[in-house]
Amino acid sequence: MKLADIEAVIRAAEAAADAAGAVIRPFFRSGLSADDKADQSPVTIADRTAEQVIRAVISERYPAHGILGEEFPIRNPDASLRWVLDPIDGTRAFITGRPVFGTLIALLADGVPVLGLIDQPITGERWVGACGQPTRFRGPFGGMAGTRRCASLAAAELSVTSPEMFEPGDKAQWARLKAATRRTSYGGDCYAYGLLALGQIDVILESTMKIWDWAALVPVIEGAGGRVTDWQGNRLGPQSDGHVLAVGDPALLDQALAVLAA
Repeated sequence: MKLADIEAVIRAAEAAADAAGAVIRPFFRSGLSADDKADQSPVTIADRTAEQVIRAVISERYPAHGILGEEFPIRNPDASLRWVLDPIDGTRAFITGRPVFGTLIALLADGVPVLGLIDQPITGERWVGACGQPTRFRGPFGGMAGTRRCASLAAAELSVTSPEMFEPGDKAQWARLKAATRRTSYGGDCYAYGLLALGQIDVILESTMKIWDWAALVPVIEGAGGRVTDWQGNRLGPQSDGHVLAVGDPALLDQALAVLAA
């Protein structure tokens, strides 16, 4: 995509995130009830309404583009340009009043993420990553987009949303990586990836991730200087199996992969 095209889709993504935030904020800490989906993950009226407004903004500007979201069926499934949406990534955090969830908006070109946006509508923090550009960050608490140098796993801060996400066959690999790093923190969902892009976290290991969970994260982290792959070092794509490894310093990638493969 040409730079002018990228700038146009960034504006569309930011307008969609603004609209979603306006929907989400009134529901935060409101005692909102949640339903359980078939996979036992929670969903609320805020998730559904936010996705609807994101779809409306994008559809108005790009009626021929595809749209795949967590809560509603795919639109224009044969389009080579496809938006991928997670209106509230971290619904468990959202319904328990913790501001570490986020809205994820991505654009894929032939299955490759070329734009990613992470928006935290309560704290006012937003990350935007686009192909060929450095990641942009804005927020009221300071911080600059850019991963930090950390050449050794032994000095690395590791993060995972929850160890419960790992299937039985993944737990030995998770335990090895945890033992190889300096310290582990839990929780965060997409917010942890934003922190990695700010140089606060060095490694994230997760599994059972759907495309709407990771598509927006890839351009944000890569634009900040990091890397995102599956547990074998392959680039993520529509056929990926849900295993995600993110590192801030690229020097950590081969070390982490070696631990996972041991």
